[in-house]
Amino acid sequence: MYRYGRILCIIALLIFSAIQMQCSNGNANNKKPEKSDAATADSSSQKDSTATAKKDDVELIPVETMVVDEGTISSFLLQSSNLETEEMADVYARIQGLVDDIKCEEGEHVQKGQVLLTLEAEEYELAEEKAQVNYQQKQNAFERVKAMYDKNLLSQEEYEQAKFAADAARIERDEAKLNLGYTKIKSPISGYVTERLCRPGDRIQPSDKLFTVINTDEMIAVIYVPEREIGTIEKNQSAYIMSSSLNSQRFPGRIKRVSPAVDPQSGTFKVTVGVENVGNKLKSGMFVNVHVITNTHENAVLIPKTAIVYENERMNVFVVRDSIAHKISLNVGFQDHEKVESLDDIAAGEQVIVVGQSGLKDRTKVKVVHQREQS
Repeated sequence: MYRYGRILCIIALLIFSAIQMQCSNGNANNKKPEKSDAATADSSSQKDSTATAKKDDVELIPVETMVVDEGTISSFLLQSSNLETEEMADVYARIQGLVDDIKCEEGEHVQKGQVLLTLEAEEYELAEEKAQVNYQQKQNAFERVKAMYDKNLLSQEEYEQAKFAADAARIERDEAKLNLGYTKIKSPISGYVTERLCRPGDRIQPSDKLFTVINTDEMIAVIYVPEREIGTIEKNQSAYIMSSSLNSQRFPGRIKRVSPAVDPQSGTFKVTVGVENVGNKLKSGMFVNVHVITNTHENAVLIPKTAIVYENERMNVFVVRDSIAHKISLNVGFQDHEKVESLDDIAAGEQVIVVGQSGLKDRTKVKVVHQREQS
């Protein structure tokens, strides 16, 4: 009996131990999900923060800006013209003859007095020798007559006849020398040969044009200015020209001549602008825009034209202040092909938007991704 009771006690203890172990495992399993929930909550919070930050970045409009600078700007009178050379010469022969040798070609630079072409000269050499002999004969005869005249052995009439004959022979000799010299056709100016209109062996006459030579050191542009501007134009006034063929490079010049008369039919007067051909880049016949400067402002606040937004014929720009784009209507002064003068509301050193301003609204938050340098 005692033995049976002891067995029951052992069985009870084992059952109690098993129940305790099961409870412990259950508690442990219940705690695990709590940890997982906390981690999930933290992860969700981080994702929400990242999404909010990204949303804030997306709301900032990316733009490019340029710093407003101070400088000099002028008002000008704009006209168009074709360039001409101030100095040009068509070369003609002065005597007839056959072309013997051509000394230069089109495109070559020649100096004043340089030989461009020679004619066959044998006939003119003989004529010069003959004239020289005739002159020497007449001169010797005159000297004999003069010696006799000094001794009162000849009359005044005989003396004068001998003198005139000697003078005529001298003139014929000089003319023959001159014609011989004309067999060498020379350039009347320094410049470039733009045309050669003859070939070796051609028989030419004094009316035949042989070459064209132009001096490209200085070019001119002739413009016709409206009568109302007559009080703003004067000699030596500053000007400059630009050509799209030369990437709008500016060439300084000045007014050389102003016509004193107004054409009654067109209501304009003629103005000639001279331009120094720096680097020989300007070519005769080139189409250019002529800017005659009429007034100049120093220390002006200059806005690049790439920043301007046109709205109902008004010029607007967006100025970035504290990452906010402020729309400002320009009060425009002088302007040229690159910049305009702002008379108020914008100060030097401020940033204006040059890329990204199209369609932008006033007081929009922006992010400056690049700042351009002044050109």
